[in-house]
Amino acid sequence: MSWLSTRTYYEHINRLVQAKAGFPASAPLVIESLDFAPLARLSSVEEWTRAATTLAEAAKRLEQAGATAMLIGANSMHKVYDEVASAVSVPVIHIAECVADRMAGKVQKAALIGTRNVMLESFYRQKLIARDIELLPPEMAFVDTLDRIIYDELLRGKATRQAERELKTILTNLQQDGAQAVVLGATELEMVVDVDANVLPIYDCTRIHAEAAAAWILVTE
Repeated sequence: MSWLSTRTYYEHINRLVQAKAGFPASAPLVIESLDFAPLARLSSVEEWTRAATTLAEAAKRLEQAGATAMLIGANSMHKVYDEVASAVSVPVIHIAECVADRMAGKVQKAALIGTRNVMLESFYRQKLIARDIELLPPEMAFVDTLDRIIYDELLRGKATRQAERELKTILTNLQQDGAQAVVLGATELEMVVDVDANVLPIYDCTRIHAEAAAAWILVTE
């Protein structure tokens, strides 16, 4: 939901479309960038109910503006995916399903890292488990560290050397715990994780989600 995430999606999708369709092609997009302030670090049932309403109303406006498919540009907000998808008649491409499709048959045991609700709750994890991908149980020390880095640094546009070092340590520990791959379950984590050169294969949810969007655009255009 952060504007940094919106920017990342915009860049990824346009680069992918242009790479396939050639210059000067670009992606036809309708974007609603929501105010992140009332949507950050939600915890109560009332807060999540309000978030579901906010996202469902945004989805309706996007459909009315001509969108033929949609993305929710935040892993954590897929907690209210069902409410958003049921509010519109066009497909809402689920980020975890895209990641699970990419990993299926290639990875048997993985680790999921992201914000607290992505790591601890079932709404995201169950999509991977349903494709026979075993997930390491979340370690609370990692959960606290990641939540702090994402909310206190990355969402402010910061990518400190200390955060990079902490992520490297976490990834090394996950490998030692038996993970064959790691899912970046937060759109901003690519700021501090080298997706293409790491101790473990990295499945970058944002890039994979954007690839699904680009594929939709290229087929329907």
